[in-house]
Amino acid sequence: MDELQKKIAAVVQQKFQVETDIKLHRPDAAFGDFATNVALQLAGRLHKSPKEIAQALADALRTQLSGYKIETAGPGFINITLPDTYYFELLNEIRAKGDMFGGTSALNGKTVMVEGTDPNPFKELHIGHVYSNTIGEGISRLHEAAGAQVIRANYQGDVGVHVAKAVWGIQQLLDEKKCTMADIAKRERPKFLGEAYARGAKAFEEDETTAVDIRGLNKKIYQLDEDTKGVYETGRQWSLDYFETLYKRLRTHFDVYYFERQTGEEGLRIVTEHAGVFEESDGAIVYRGEKHGLHTRVFVNSQGFPTYEAKDLGLSFLKERDYAPDISITFTGNEIDEYFRVVQKALEEIRPELVGKFTHIGHGMVRLPSGKMSSRTGDVVTAKSLLDEVEEKIRIRSPESPAIIDNTLGAIKYAFLKHRIGGNIVFDMDESISLEGNTGVYLQYAHARARSVLSKVEQKASIEAQSLEADERLMLRTIGGYPDVVAKAIDQLAPHHVCTYLYELSQAFNRFYEKNRIAGDAREALRAQIVAAFAQTLKNGLLLLNIPAPERM
Repeated sequence: MDELQKKIAAVVQQKFQVETDIKLHRPDAAFGDFATNVALQLAGRLHKSPKEIAQALADALRTQLSGYKIETAGPGFINITLPDTYYFELLNEIRAKGDMFGGTSALNGKTVMVEGTDPNPFKELHIGHVYSNTIGEGISRLHEAAGAQVIRANYQGDVGVHVAKAVWGIQQLLDEKKCTMADIAKRERPKFLGEAYARGAKAFEEDETTAVDIRGLNKKIYQLDEDTKGVYETGRQWSLDYFETLYKRLRTHFDVYYFERQTGEEGLRIVTEHAGVFEESDGAIVYRGEKHGLHTRVFVNSQGFPTYEAKDLGLSFLKERDYAPDISITFTGNEIDEYFRVVQKALEEIRPELVGKFTHIGHGMVRLPSGKMSSRTGDVVTAKSLLDEVEEKIRIRSPESPAIIDNTLGAIKYAFLKHRIGGNIVFDMDESISLEGNTGVYLQYAHARARSVLSKVEQKASIEAQSLEADERLMLRTIGGYPDVVAKAIDQLAPHHVCTYLYELSQAFNRFYEKNRIAGDAREALRAQIVAAFAQTLKNGLLLLNIPAPERM
């Protein structure tokens, strides 16, 4: 598409001595492979009718684009049909590039940091964290496809009142069980921590005396007091170890971990050193956002502890110090969008040179049709219960399948990524595992089906260009759209564009397969290459979304 845009722009310059950005779109196949409305855009500037301009450009393009079919239509559109030889070049390109097909060099030499997931130790990793993890990995892979070096970051709250609640609960449970942390079996640790936090949270809400004790415990944890240090550090490590088992199941990883204990110290220093940006209020230190159309937020509380705001400020400084990213993106639930606007405005006043580098993207909440996962797990949809229950449903349906784990990931990740980032989504488990419709499992099945077809035919290294039949051309036309979709998804930070394309691509393949014989047909060699190009493109798209592309199902 880029080369064609450049050629049209050159013709416009040659014919009318003006420069303009050429926009191409893919019309219905009946009208060609590409279309442009550049003539309508130029009509006002040139004081000519769009039809006259379109005809002049079409005549000039025909002389420069041998084998292309150039037609004018409507009030001034130019429709362009590519020669069949173009699609044989496309087949060669896909075969040569393999897993790299669809990538760009737009971000070569750039460093991009993507932060997401961000669970708190001592609490459960839940469905919202899985959603954030899935989005973060998808955005990371989009940037890698554009040539960037991507640093995956995870920011975790290892200090704060929630930790104090959990540590208080741990102490209560240990006293009741008359045991130590060392006596808790490894497999029981996640459940033990969950019970401890639930107990502490309940007591904090219901009993003011206990709440006072937990606030005092919070201060001791900040200070790493010897009375609480052992329980705190052990429980913290249990949580982090457990999180890693879930990241492994999700097939994600992180390059760097930041913690609130670390960022809190940095944030406190920054706030203290920039008295002109912040001001005292009732013993606390606040940022007055009203002067920028925002709202006031506390950055250091009356006890002298840094708040979440100060910690996020400190996190930005640490990211810049450690990696100096060209782009830094953070994903969180959109309920704290306004919070981030205040933090970023404070950062802008302190370090104006960082404006534009740090971006926050808020995503919606994940719900289930019933409002809860099951009677076993209650209102909290944990990451483990989500993975376990989807996997079990697939196992019941296809007990002999070698792709149960792959299908589990495909079902969950695609169900999340097919939606535009920002709005709330409803995760329907039964719908997500369907072999029909717009699901990740449907795409995985299409890939496995293509690989099965290829196992039954001889694939030649190359074939001579020849006239394409209508279905062959339509299939190749669809495959050829992949790089443009990837570029659009990268530009808009929108993985859902890739999902939509892959679904349409798989539908096109299934129609092609049903209507056209491959093995044993006189056109077997060509059609086998088309199937191979489809399978490669679908695989590349799935991996871009961090969804496995199984060979068999």
